[in-house]
Formats: sequence, structure tokens, C-alpha cells
Amino acid sequence: ALQVDLDKKLFGQHLVNKVVVKAVKGFLNNTNAKKPLALSLHGWTGTGKNFVSKIIAESVYKRGLQSKYVHQFVATLHFPHAHSISLYKDQLQSWIRGNVSICPRSLFIFDEMDKMHAGLIDSIKPFLDYYELLDGVSYRQAIFIFLSNAGAEKITEVALDFWRNGRAREDIQLTDMQNALSVSVFNNKNSENLIDYFVPFLPLEYKHVKMCIRVEIESRGYAVDEDILTRIADEMTYFPREERIYSDKGCKTVDAKLDYYYD
Repeated sequence: ALQVDLDKKLFGQHLVNKVVVKAVKGFLNNTNAKKPLALSLHGWTGTGKNFVSKIIAESVYKRGLQSKYVHQFVATLHFPHAHSISLYKDQLQSWIRGNVSICPRSLFIFDEMDKMHAGLIDSIKPFLDYYELLDGVSYRQAIFIFLSNAGAEKITEVALDFWRNGRAREDIQLTDMQNALSVSVFNNKNSENLIDYFVPFLPLEYKHVKMCIRVEIESRGYAVDEDILTRIADEMTYFPREERIYSDKGCKTVDAKLDYYYD
């Protein structure tokens, strides 16, 4: 189901498709995991990071993001005040501990990692490590997904180089992204080994934006009007300024634009 959903609903992200399916499937099939699964998703806004987290949740839990075993945190919303870091640390650690005690296969999604206080990030690290038990609790079946804009510029540079050299986007390999993704969520070498997979989201091109719009129109039950579809895609803004290849908000504003045309 995970593979089918990604194939059908995620556009222009061949690397994500490959890594996520392999990582999640491998982890769920492993009866003797040595640590929880930790995925770090990187890229611009609107390229599909939240969307992929949602699809992963739906492939593991009947109720997807609504499941009581799925926990979402947004740095600026849940941990807004730098002076409250020690309070947040205690709350977060006891929240993770409490939930994994109830359900070992819990999923934790942390958004805006690039805006999260370093001290708070440190408080998550012990749960990602290779411990058999931590205060009597095993975290080895849990899944942690971190979403970040860190590395997005570097990812775009790689994609742009390929485009300018006339090479296919689909030829971009994970190894081409190594430098871009060394901008680790955890900002230091010691903890990079706690992340199992760094997953780069490429900036979306005009044709991918059109695919997003088409799927959204169909999901609302409307017949696709090619004129409206093209008009919405044309209204989006693209960069770099000369070539106008990539949508600067990805597919983020598609929803709102459709409301304008279809309501």
C-alpha cells in the first residue's frame, strides 16, 4: 500500500519513493531491530515532506494520522519559548516514554527541525540509540520522522546543475546529495549515525505542479478542466528568475487556488 500510494500521489520524487519504501518495509519486517527507525526528510516547503509522513502513518495504522499511536510536533507551535527549554525537555521525554510504554510501535513526527532548539533536539537522542532498554522501556519498534528545510538550497543546487547540463532529473542519485544532507538535523557528526536515512526532496517543476493540481481536482470529484489546470499552474511563482524551473512553494498553495476556481 505504501508503494502504491507513493506511486500514485507523490510526484517528481524518485529518491524519496525508493528510500522510504525500502526503509519502512525493511524496518516493519525486521523482528529483531537494534534501534528505532529514524528518517530525516529534507527539502523546500511544498515538496511533500508532510505528505509522505501522512502516507507512512496511513500504511502502518488503520486511522493514519488520527491514530492515538501517532504523535506530531511542530517546533514553533509546541516549543515556542527558548526560556522554557528545560520544561519542554521533561515534557517531551515523558511523553515519548509514556506512549512507547503503551504501544511499542509508536510513530513520532517532528516538523520544523531546523527551528528546534538544540537542547530539545539533544533530549530526543537517547531514544534513537542502540539501547536494549532505557529505564525499562524498549524503543526499538518505534518510528521517528524528522522534517526539515535544512539542506534545501544545496538539494536545489544539485537539481539545477543536472538541469543546466541537460541531464535527466531521474538520474540524480542519493550519492549526488551526500553533501547537501550532511547538514544534519542534529548538527553534529556524533549523532548523524542515529539517523538511518536522510531523504532529499527535490524542488518541483511546472509539470509536477500540474500533476498535483490534477489529482486535487479529481479528489474533489470535479472533471478536470485543462484551461483551469493550466491557469492555476501558471499563477504559481517559479525560480530561478531567468529559467523559472521550480515552483517556490511546491504544491503548497494548490488547495487554496482550487477553492477560488471551484467554489
